[in-house]
Amino acid sequence: MRTTQTSLTPLKALDRIQSLDVMRGIVLFGILLMNINGMALAHAYEDPTISGGAKGWDLYTWVTTNMLFEGTMRALFSLLFGAGMFIFLDRLEKKGAGIKAADIYFRRLLWLLLFGLIHAYLLLWYGEILFSYALMGFLVYSFRNMAPKKLIFIALILFSIGTVWNYADYKSDVKMIENLELVEQFKSEGKALTDELEEATEQWEDLQKERSPEAIAEYNSNMQKNYFGVVAFLAPQNFNFHKYYLFRYDVWDILSMMLLGIAFLKFKLLSAVKSYRFYGIMMGVGYGVGLSVNYYEVQMIIENNFSLLSFSKSNITYELGRVAVAMGHIGAIMLLCKLPVLSLLKNALGAVGKMALTNYVMHSVIAMFLFTGAGFGLFGEFQRHELLYIVFTIWIFQLIASPIWLKYHYFGPLEWLWRNLSYQKRHALRKKHSEYQSLK
Repeated sequence: MRTTQTSLTPLKALDRIQSLDVMRGIVLFGILLMNINGMALAHAYEDPTISGGAKGWDLYTWVTTNMLFEGTMRALFSLLFGAGMFIFLDRLEKKGAGIKAADIYFRRLLWLLLFGLIHAYLLLWYGEILFSYALMGFLVYSFRNMAPKKLIFIALILFSIGTVWNYADYKSDVKMIENLELVEQFKSEGKALTDELEEATEQWEDLQKERSPEAIAEYNSNMQKNYFGVVAFLAPQNFNFHKYYLFRYDVWDILSMMLLGIAFLKFKLLSAVKSYRFYGIMMGVGYGVGLSVNYYEVQMIIENNFSLLSFSKSNITYELGRVAVAMGHIGAIMLLCKLPVLSLLKNALGAVGKMALTNYVMHSVIAMFLFTGAGFGLFGEFQRHELLYIVFTIWIFQLIASPIWLKYHYFGPLEWLWRNLSYQKRHALRKKHSEYQSLK
């Protein structure tokens, strides 16, 4: 079957899966809840003792976000991306697009990769994920036609590889601590340090230097410089982030969840069509396993006074905890979508999800003007729990603004641009007067 370029159009509103949009909106808000710590504080995303506060409400905030949101929001965002790209390709192939489907798909990812670079280097968010999603998206293409059970099996293998690597890193950290104890013994006995002990000493000193109050003050000062000063300061971090995280984490962390997203979509788990009982069990088992693992990790870290080894050891069970809680979240969100309640909230969340790219980048633009020297220069000025007020304000704004925008427009601004570039065709953005009048 042959098709024409004009028949290859973006997904229409009536063809969308509402539960995916609602989930995408919820997950986008959860990601901001975690990202705000990196956007506003130095080296505080994982360890609250470095900056942002680790007592009282700050500690409660850290515990809550780590129990419920750390890793799980990124997992679900990756899952949704995999499901979304599968839907995108499947729809084009069913229209008989043939090789044009691959053209549009890979062109879409190439533009996403460019968006990611702009997002990181020019919009000043070194923790951005679009670049990684684009690269993993290239790999997803080869798995799209696999049976869902095979996709889950491959995802489990990837999770296992990541866990083994985390365990190897933990053993390396244990060895470093043991070597530091030997350093003290050698010094007390007047012995010369071996090369291995010298290396352990240097490694430890570098870690302590990065966490020192002086280093944090310097980091805050650099983030409060003018726009081009912050661009220059973050550029090396962005480069190292993209270079290192690609092979160390992205395949095991992101690609694995993208494959689960395709599998779950094929099993119809993400369309809210399964029974209440099914999603209830999914939620109960997911939260039961995941929250137990996460509680163990958080408690161990606190009891060990946020030591290096406690964080390193918690990474061994990290994949189990985050994936299980993510499954619990899916069950809870699907139940919300099935229940005939909170329709206004679900519609607003769905609108946020439809504009996920725009709203995600908007988080970074707001943070750039709030925290860096390009705007108010408030980086390092807030306690961890105080950042929640900013997060909630952004949530409320996007819950109000997104439905209003989509009442008059077919797409979010960045979604519209992305579609135009992907299809190499200009699509209408603003709805006709008769279309939005009929919605009143």
